[in-house]
Amino acid sequence: MTSASTQLHKTLAAERGPATIAIVTVSDTRTPETDVNYHYLKTQIAAAGHRLVDYRIIKDEPEQVGAVLDELAEGEARLILFNGGTGIAPRDTTFDALSRKFEKVMPGFGELFRMLSYQQVGAAAMLSRASAGVYRNRVVISTPGSPAAVQLAWEKLIAPEIAHLVWEVAR
Repeated sequence: MTSASTQLHKTLAAERGPATIAIVTVSDTRTPETDVNYHYLKTQIAAAGHRLVDYRIIKDEPEQVGAVLDELAEGEARLILFNGGTGIAPRDTTFDALSRKFEKVMPGFGELFRMLSYQQVGAAAMLSRASAGVYRNRVVISTPGSPAAVQLAWEKLIAPEIAHLVWEVAR
């Protein structure tokens, strides 16, 4: 199902070695001990041969989301994974803060995520504002904070394309 040019890009990307990844959990209640998404992603990142280089928990405040994105974009991470704050409740501001900063938007990520999510949760998938984009030559992906959503995004969308995503923005 993969085109020859996509396969070539993936091969070239894999030759660059492991991707460097940061995780940001956006939550008013989680701690490093109770952050199941962090523990899941940390394990998956290592199993895939990539490197986790930073981890943060922040409140769902637009200033904090923007500030941590700026800070991480100056660091080693080439892929920044946000989880949480993507719904439509008044406290959900992650999408708004990130979308203002994206230099390039990757609408396909949110579209595919909602399509896959629909298969799991039905029409409630439309409430998700999962998104992805590029900021300062970093790939930024933002998913809902539910463990099922993080797992879905990782397994179906992120893991299969990590090296390719990071390679594309760095070439």
